Amino acid sequence: MLSRLATDQQVIVGRLAVAFAGAGHELYLVGGVVRDILLERGTPTDLDLATSAHPDQIKAIAARLDHQGLYDVGERFGTIGIVFAGDRGPLPVEITTFRSEQYEPGSRHPAVAYGDAIGDDLARRDVTINAIAVDLRDGGIVDPYYGQADLAMGLLRAVGDPDERFREDPLRLLRVARFVSQLGFAVEAGTLAAMQRQSDMIETVSAERILAEITRLLCGDYADHGLETLLKTGLLGKAMPELMPLANSVHQYEGMHREKDLWEHTKRVVLQSPPRPVVRWAALLHDAAKPLTRSVDSTGEVHFFGHERVGADLAKRLLGRLKADRTTRLAVTRLVDMHLRCASYDATWTDSAVRRLALEAEGILPDLLDLAAADVTSAKAYRQRAAASRVQGLRDHLAKLEEEMALARLQSPLDGNDLMRMFDRRPGKWIAEVKDHLRDLVIDGDLAPDDRDAATRIAGELVAAMDA
Repeated sequence: MLSRLATDQQVIVGRLAVAFAGAGHELYLVGGVVRDILLERGTPTDLDLATSAHPDQIKAIAARLDHQGLYDVGERFGTIGIVFAGDRGPLPVEITTFRSEQYEPGSRHPAVAYGDAIGDDLARRDVTINAIAVDLRDGGIVDPYYGQADLAMGLLRAVGDPDERFREDPLRLLRVARFVSQLGFAVEAGTLAAMQRQSDMIETVSAERILAEITRLLCGDYADHGLETLLKTGLLGKAMPELMPLANSVHQYEGMHREKDLWEHTKRVVLQSPPRPVVRWAALLHDAAKPLTRSVDSTGEVHFFGHERVGADLAKRLLGRLKADRTTRLAVTRLVDMHLRCASYDATWTDSAVRRLALEAEGILPDLLDLAAADVTSAKAYRQRAAASRVQGLRDHLAKLEEEMALARLQSPLDGNDLMRMFDRRPGKWIAEVKDHLRDLVIDGDLAPDDRDAATRIAGELVAAMDA
């Protein structure tokens, strides 16, 4: 089994096994790395080990090894990190003392107690497929909770009493949903029922931890299944109540007598978008305000006027509450606000109109195009082809313009300092007015971005008109 590790990982694990055995300690490969090896999900990137040695003993053993560094920020939880030189760069290994954690009710942090054996350590883990260890002395597999059987069946089953596992650390509720998204597994019935019973506990988890788990869920290969798990367990309403009108809405109307489910549409857009956090969050939230803006006109036609603007406000509030960083909040909010823009593209758009869109979407244009391409879920093939053709046409138009002129140069040829020096005037609103006019001429193709002489002449005419 260890042969499935990369060559440099095998060498380092072998050195560690010899060093710990020589010091009289057990050492096991544990957690997600074992699971992923058994699933043949490629070469693991992280190595997690469990040992009978205590942190000070781990550090003493590490001191006798050739490594690039040691970090002990997790020492109070029994974890010591060691960075080795790998074939492809630094190779970190985290080694944790066997643990037998006990959680105070309502606490977000475990009171760590060291365990005496690998069985104690595996008993504290969340699901059976993560409670498998490999003994580095002989390569033997330790699997007291039949995690390999659950791997074969594609099941996520809590270790031991599921209610107790989730009460110990409510973040595990989201972790199970995230594993659904990443692995495409089903949740075992007893575990699912416990998630429903314990869903209120998620309110004791910090916003930052909730955000991190949901982001990882959104970027999974089976994100639609993960989102459905959040809904079925009640976690969606607890973690993101802003989405419940969307999840509970019955229909999105496409004109008279044509309709499709908003929640199903949203899940498909998420799944069809590239697995980048900003794009996946925007896909999740792009239509979240449709239930809030739904109206019916006198002919029975259903509309969602302004749902993109209302949705942008909703996205800003939701991501702010989850304490997303400012860059992410701004990008997702802008994407939601602009997500309809690409859908209106057709062959009548002028170069000027495309340049204006590119300028307005500066910094998010690739994400906006990818979101627009994903936002096509019609059951009718001709509609899918038409929508895909619109987005591809816009991509081609942008590529043509980029060949003619770099979009980053769509600015006034003169800056504020140039204007103040030329006209010997103090700073003021006049600078923005002149620069905006010059920039508009550049966008419209009536002024070259490097034509300072023409820009100076035009600016002079504008300033003279201001003084008249």
